[in-house]
Amino acid sequence: MDITITLTDTEYKGLQSVAANPQEWVTNAATNRARLAVDEIVQNYTTRALDEGVSIPSTRDEIVTDAFARGWASVATDTAPIPGE
Repeated sequence: MDITITLTDTEYKGLQSVAANPQEWVTNAATNRARLAVDEIVQNYTTRALDEGVSIPSTRDEIVTDAFARGWASVATDTAPIPGE
């Protein structure tokens, strides 16, 4: 899936002041946040599946898909907090 953002010149210059490669930095930030969310879904799913005697799928992709299908995970309605903050 591709996600595109638009920054003003000022925002881009600001980002350049803290990141040698702004595109890489943004990609890294989004990818890492997605990884943290997947980790949380997998952990919650695994705990609930074990408690309820539900078979656990063999891949993280399958777990996330099944978590959404079962309603054990859902699309955020607002910006979710970053774990650890």
